[in-house]
Amino acid sequence: EVQLVESGGGLVQAGGTLRLSCAASGFTFDDYAIAWFRQAPGKEREGVACILHSDGSTYYADSVKGRFTITEDNAKNTWYLQMSSLKPEDTAKYYCAADRRVVANVRGRFEWWGQGTQVTVPS
Repeated sequence: EVQLVESGGGLVQAGGTLRLSCAASGFTFDDYAIAWFRQAPGKEREGVACILHSDGSTYYADSVKGRFTITEDNAKNTWYLQMSSLKPEDTAKYYCAADRRVVANVRGRFEWWGQGTQVTVPS
């Protein structure tokens, strides 16, 4: 069973940086992608970044392009979301998710989810 555990959330001032981590285990296949989603109170969940394990290709939502970077450390089975130039509108609970797929995107249903980590950027 795939398990995902996020960490690294917190409170950061506008313009600051933060790195989220997603420790994953249980993969017995190579055709999967890891994505970061976020959801703010009263708003729909948004897929912000995705990386395909097989070739490292990535996807970013327009709202975070140029500010967020998703990376993978194969040796540690850990994925990261490096966030910079943070804005108050980035405030949300961030979730790591995994799914079997061959394209890096956030469309459709993701099979496995972590418990989430809160990111707060005060205005």
